[in-house]
Amino acid sequence: MSTTHRIAIIGCGGIANGKHLPSLSTIKSAQIVAFCDIEEHRAQEAAAKYGAEGARVYTDYTELLKDESIEIVHVCTPNDSHAVIAIAALEAGKHVMCEKPMAKTAADAKLMMETARRTGKKLTIGYNNRFRPDSQQLKKICANGELGEVYYAKAHAIRRRAVPTWGVFLDEEKQGGGPLIDIGTHALDLTLWMMDNYKPKVVLGTAYHKLSQRENAANAWGPWDPAKFTVEDSAFGMIVMENGATISLESSWALNTLDIDEAKCSLSGTEGGADMKGGLRINGENHSRLYTTDIELKSGGVAFFDGADSGRDSDLEMRMWLKAIEDDTDPVVTPEQAYVVSQILEAIYESARTGKAVYL
Repeated sequence: MSTTHRIAIIGCGGIANGKHLPSLSTIKSAQIVAFCDIEEHRAQEAAAKYGAEGARVYTDYTELLKDESIEIVHVCTPNDSHAVIAIAALEAGKHVMCEKPMAKTAADAKLMMETARRTGKKLTIGYNNRFRPDSQQLKKICANGELGEVYYAKAHAIRRRAVPTWGVFLDEEKQGGGPLIDIGTHALDLTLWMMDNYKPKVVLGTAYHKLSQRENAANAWGPWDPAKFTVEDSAFGMIVMENGATISLESSWALNTLDIDEAKCSLSGTEGGADMKGGLRINGENHSRLYTTDIELKSGGVAFFDGADSGRDSDLEMRMWLKAIEDDTDPVVTPEQAYVVSQILEAIYESARTGKAVYL
């Protein structure tokens, strides 16, 4: 990439330091010139480690957005501020990558999408699991029609005991929900993308608070505080699409199960099936015989990118994002696609509250 991109990071917490900053730092054309966080020391630390020469530090994102030399803004804040910051950045003439989920509510997600259309600026959402080798390969298989019409799918986001106890993950007001909106969103995005089906018709959902109030519970990151655990510990949904296809979505941070899968999908089509359990497997029928094929993913090559990749899924995600800006093409994750994900997640929560199906 010969173009130089001047990029700003708003929110210098875990997702910025764990994903955006290290991956952007592998790209020579990416200059991270501004860092913003309500806790100034976090912005200063990120700038010291990843900033270009003369990088500026802010505690107020509205001041950052006044810098007309900034081309791209990455929004890495809690869910409840995604929309207000992303919309302000688009209005200021910046292209925006916003972390998943698109927004806390579907209404906010719609406003983000409409603002991107009106301003002509690019907006994408950080669904990085699309960029894994197994995801890229399965997308190619689906796009080639090798599974036929996919009419049943499962979106998997199940943890046995891995409740995030830091930040605002357990705060419903900040996040809008728990495992469904946090990790279920990745699984649903993958599934819809593979099916290339973004027309939901009706949603039925359930959400549970069965384990969240346990004291001294076993957990990957130590016991959670029940008083702070205001979101669901598990949630499930059934989505029927306009064409009759059915998607089963399962998500949990805490569930008594050994069937653990995260950010994966299983697909059943008229010509074959696929799943991401223990690798990428394709199944079907050939000459009146059933077959199962394990896809070798270590031989290199990805389906939708010709440039070099340094190994992390998020490295490819960032490279393809900047390439879409350079080539003036749609990003891999479009705002229209991410908006449908938000619609479905919200419908599952609404159905869980009311006990009724939600028609979209």
